[in-house]
Amino acid sequence: MTEFEHASIVLCPAGPMLLRGKHEVLDADGKVHHTVRPVSAVCMCGGSAIKPWCDGTHRLLAARARDNDEPNAG
Repeated sequence: MTEFEHASIVLCPAGPMLLRGKHEVLDADGKVHHTVRPVSAVCMCGGSAIKPWCDGTHRLLAARARDNDEPNAG
């Protein structure tokens, strides 16, 4: 196992989990993803097409939820 520095984790409300620092991510299939980026965005909504990474789908899901919550004019 490789040594990793302590990663900083930020949970974005209705968005991704941001990981800063050297880290690895274990996905739902058990695959380990090593990253070299200074910041990685991990999908938390489950809708990303590039899991475990965020592709911005949470924005579309939130917009649809807002549209469904608006009362019909009429």
